[in-house]
Amino acid sequence: MTSLDRLRCLSIIAHIDHGKSTLADRFLEITGAVSAREMRAQYLDSMDIERERGITIKAQNVRLNWRDHVINLIDTPGHVDFGYEVSRSLAACEGVILLVDASQGIEAQTLANCYLALENDLTIVAALNKIDLPGAEPERVAQEIERVLGIPASELLHISAKTGQGIPELLDAVVDRIPPPTGDIDAPLQGLIFDSYYDPYRGVVSSVRVFNGSLHTGARLRYVQANATHDVEEVGVKLPVPTPVAMLGPGEVGYVISGIKDVGQARVGETVTTAIHPAEALPGYLDPKPMVFCGLYPVDGDEYLELRESLERLRLNDSSFTYEPETSGALGFGFRCGFLGLLHMEIVRERLEREYGLSLVATAPNVEYRAIMADGTIRIIDNPSAMPTSNEVQTIEEPFVGTTILTPVEFVGTIMELCQQRRGELKKMEYLSEERVEIEYDLPLGEVVMDFFDQLKSRTKGYASLDYEQRGYRASHLAKVDILLNGTAVDAFSSIVHRDRAFNYGKRMVSKLRELIPRQLFDVPIQAAVGGRVIARETVKAKRKDVLAKCYGGDITRKRKLLDRQKEGKKRMKQIGRVEVPQEAFVAALSLDD
Repeated sequence: MTSLDRLRCLSIIAHIDHGKSTLADRFLEITGAVSAREMRAQYLDSMDIERERGITIKAQNVRLNWRDHVINLIDTPGHVDFGYEVSRSLAACEGVILLVDASQGIEAQTLANCYLALENDLTIVAALNKIDLPGAEPERVAQEIERVLGIPASELLHISAKTGQGIPELLDAVVDRIPPPTGDIDAPLQGLIFDSYYDPYRGVVSSVRVFNGSLHTGARLRYVQANATHDVEEVGVKLPVPTPVAMLGPGEVGYVISGIKDVGQARVGETVTTAIHPAEALPGYLDPKPMVFCGLYPVDGDEYLELRESLERLRLNDSSFTYEPETSGALGFGFRCGFLGLLHMEIVRERLEREYGLSLVATAPNVEYRAIMADGTIRIIDNPSAMPTSNEVQTIEEPFVGTTILTPVEFVGTIMELCQQRRGELKKMEYLSEERVEIEYDLPLGEVVMDFFDQLKSRTKGYASLDYEQRGYRASHLAKVDILLNGTAVDAFSSIVHRDRAFNYGKRMVSKLRELIPRQLFDVPIQAAVGGRVIARETVKAKRKDVLAKCYGGDITRKRKLLDRQKEGKKRMKQIGRVEVPQEAFVAALSLDD
């Protein structure tokens, strides 16, 4: 066991693409944890999708040796969807390295993660990265950091994670400035799980930080939140290759394998203690709640069982997404899935298609609404087709988020226009410097999940950054818009929108479907309806056979007779005819705003 004064536990926090994973690579190289022959870019990112997108999805930890000290480094995700995982990783540390891009300056998640570190009372070692870039402005960004975050410009380290410049000095600063952990080896065991993943051969492997007591092989552990006991099969540390050790003491970070088969039994934020002398649970545990919902259906109906097996296997690795079977009259059998956010949804869908070879159709993303019924009960609605009728409902509440947008000054007007269109409420506007502004809006989450981020990036040429946090539920004037084909509602196209925007949504949807649905042998009315009232309509005209072709003369009554007979036939066909909507039409219509 390493003595406490020689231990340091830290995390790297930054906005997306400010160089966290690259800095972790340089640490591994300079401390000799990974040889030059084995080194590769984004070494700690284990999934292909992480490497391709240049993002970290799963937290990783590694033990490094520097001078005569041991540094436990935890590499955290940067995206707002994984904010809870970041908060638990920070709870396992005494300090953080705050990384800021010297060419881009402070971004939304820089602020959010910095405030999160301050809430956890962590020591911050700030560093300006990418100083080797031609567009880097370290002096301007240093002044911005001093003004906004209160970190003196003289304390900032100037580094380049790509070239390795300034990295040894940063490691020295970590050892000198970040305090060593505290803890009592004789106290009852208290350990915090900050990440878990499923290994098909060993079961669940949990990353753990020990605060008090000691964790060793053979101990009988109690998982406090899951209210379960398990025997420890192996305790070890990541160097970064997993290496078994006899024991983990206070302040040490490692992994534990207890033969658990379900990640839900060892969730992020779980407290582990011994079954014989249990300690109190560590504060801050939350059950991760899905924020965004969508339906996932196989393009080929025969792949339904494969989709179910794939979701079961993926859930072994990611307990934060939920799924339950649902049936759609138009799309057949599928699953209603809940995700932490839009990026999480994209990643799960891409992993299903890539790792399990499935072709999927996803319905439009929506959020969880609360309907307060006429009798006072509350009903949770995560699927528009489950929306009760207006006479059953007293009020409908929708989730709101507080968004923080950082942008160059010239884009303030277009951002405010976008937020006003999305029913935003301006809370604060502050100039961080002559060039950059921080704008805070309260927005309905339903408006954010559709295409808000894409619109924000396109309107600001990619310069604006966004971060959001939950602000609870508020009553809103909402309505369910149904799309009817030939008088039959198609559940996959139903959507819950604000009443003021129902007409526009309905009009756009019916216009789009008129282009996508092939002509039938009878007229197909496409209608958008709120309740029983039709608000927009388009018609796909029937294919017509020219029954008058053989009439080259004669009385009008003869022509009328032929036309009336055709009309009768069309009417009969329409009554029994079913409109087939091609799969491509669903895919195109559900990406309405593209």
